[in-house]
Amino acid sequence: MIDIKYLREHPEEVKENIKKKFQDEKLPLVDEVIELDKERRDAQKEADELKASRNTLSKQIGVLMKEGKKEEAEEVKKQVAANAEKLAQLDAKQAEMEEKVTKIMMVIPNIIDPSVPIGKDDSQNVEVQRFGEPVVPDFEIPYHTDIMEKLKGIDLDSARRVAGNGFYYLMGDIARLHSAVISYARDFMIDRGFTYCVPPFMIRANVVTGVMSFAEMDAMMYKIEGEDLYLIGTSEHSMIGKFIDQIVPEEELPYTLTSYSPCFRKEKGAHGLEERGVYRIHQFEKQEMIVVCKPEESPMWFDKLWQNTVDLFRSMDIPVRTLECCSGDLADLKVKSVDVEAWSPRQKKYFEVGSCSNLGDAQARRLKIRVDGKDGKYLAHTLNNTVVAPPRMLIAFLENNLREDGSVAIPEVLRPYMGGKTEIRP
Repeated sequence: MIDIKYLREHPEEVKENIKKKFQDEKLPLVDEVIELDKERRDAQKEADELKASRNTLSKQIGVLMKEGKKEEAEEVKKQVAANAEKLAQLDAKQAEMEEKVTKIMMVIPNIIDPSVPIGKDDSQNVEVQRFGEPVVPDFEIPYHTDIMEKLKGIDLDSARRVAGNGFYYLMGDIARLHSAVISYARDFMIDRGFTYCVPPFMIRANVVTGVMSFAEMDAMMYKIEGEDLYLIGTSEHSMIGKFIDQIVPEEELPYTLTSYSPCFRKEKGAHGLEERGVYRIHQFEKQEMIVVCKPEESPMWFDKLWQNTVDLFRSMDIPVRTLECCSGDLADLKVKSVDVEAWSPRQKKYFEVGSCSNLGDAQARRLKIRVDGKDGKYLAHTLNNTVVAPPRMLIAFLENNLREDGSVAIPEVLRPYMGGKTEIRP
């Protein structure tokens, strides 16, 4: 959410930003919110004048009563009562306008960084850099669930009977590998100076609307029936929510946190849940990283965050690349975003395994996360990035470590988390 003052003073820049995001249907909202904001401010000005008049009249009543001028005092009292009725109307109008303005401002997209490439959708995202040499082996790489089934590591049929499509049972060494990757990612981030955290897995509606757009909320979040609670789609939601309504001392910044959680997603509007795959699913686990920092430091932290994911995957010899998200592929709150994609030898292409985002002060504005600095209070900047999200990451892992005989090599960094195993065999 952008600053209403900025919108008021730079309406054409806000409109140009909307055009860059290919959301022309939102252009009329800029003029609408300016008019509503003017009505709100006019009502506030009139209310302030009435309040000042009330104070003056109240003093006048006291003087008249002391002078014994009761009839004149009664007339002034009538005027005060009339003003009070008018003031109540103005306060109601002001609240109504405020609600309308906020509702519209929640829909107008954040101002994107000037470096963001302009494009309509993810097909126009721009490759930035590759890390590691993509390899296609001489033998055929099976579909990832076929690899898992040969290793007796997955049971999709039972999961469908229990919960439907989009769920799975991980079994044996594959389940252990899943946990090993999460544990390794946790320690990897701790070694980089991040504080480990296990957050709440449910959050209230005001936190949900503070961390994401209404469109994302509708497409992703599961609501708990009869409760003001939603299941998190990623621990970023509750981790950023941790600072709601807080004024944090500037000297404590930056906050650098890495969090574990299960994640739950409706995947509404997605291309469909695969019956045999685990790429797009309703439930998975994830290690996340978030930063709350001073505005001038957020570009530096953005580059550090995506580099952490690249380094993690390269430590397991998985080739990756970074992809700059174009304007039309950015969620409304994001200033800039980079996807990390892993190499798939089977598909002979890269696929997304993580996303790094700088949200500027958008989440902080919605959640009222302020910093107490030496020159006054200001809004913090927030960033988030995926460390690792199995089982999607397991697809890249299995394909890149599969041997011709069907066994899977365990990289050295994961062996301590796998009881010393060097391989998984059928």
